[in-house]
Amino acid sequence: MVDVTEIYVHWYAGRSKRELAASLGVDRKTIRKYLAPAEAAGITPGGPPMGESDWAKLIKTWFPELANSRLRQVTWPEIDRHRDYIESLLGTVTVTTIHQRLRDEHKLEVSISAFRRWVHATLPDKLRSSQVTVLRDDVEPGEEAQIDYGFLGQWTDPRTGKRHRVWAFVMVLPCSRHMFVRPVLHLHQHSWTEAHVAAFRYFGGVPRRLVPDNLKTGVDKPDLYDPKINKAYAELATHYGALVDPARALKPKDKPRASYCASLG
Repeated sequence: MVDVTEIYVHWYAGRSKRELAASLGVDRKTIRKYLAPAEAAGITPGGPPMGESDWAKLIKTWFPELANSRLRQVTWPEIDRHRDYIESLLGTVTVTTIHQRLRDEHKLEVSISAFRRWVHATLPDKLRSSQVTVLRDDVEPGEEAQIDYGFLGQWTDPRTGKRHRVWAFVMVLPCSRHMFVRPVLHLHQHSWTEAHVAAFRYFGGVPRRLVPDNLKTGVDKPDLYDPKINKAYAELATHYGALVDPARALKPKDKPRASYCASLG
């Protein structure tokens, strides 16, 4: 299920019905059903600017059964199930990052635009009072690297026609704010290790302290005082003479720059 408004926004931006069906996971017949009134009215992609509110007014006319804004957001019940989790993260990370974590860790299939609308409509006071604080003590040159993954989007392999999710491995040096970004198709141990080696080569050295997110590829058991680093990551750190110091679970302020950069994906 997707937000009907989202279908119109993407279609008006120039995406074909086939692309919409594939990216939103909706049958092409459903796409045609909802777009039929717009086409009958002579509306074509690429016309005068139209925002979500403009489409909402038209949708109320074309589909009276969806006129209630709560009903129109057909993905909202799925988001409601994670309300406590979302509230716990607001104020520590961006809305984009929360959406990414829900999608990656809880398999929530909701678009970022629909998720933002839910947050603004359901938690307006919490959202207004939430601000991500990224200030912390200065880090000496070569002392630390912050590491995270960020979602970039979908990519279709031209040889096989198979769609893949593309991720960005991000390593940031907080002192200089120099950043290494490497697109990856898999979040497994080999990709994680390979990306580290490429980052060290790019920077021309290895920071004394590595601060990764609590990812399964890097950390088996998140623990602030005695983290259990998985074997391959521990061997990597030993080889390069670095200390692995994972960020605490649900504490993105421990690695604010990497979290922020990853959320831009």
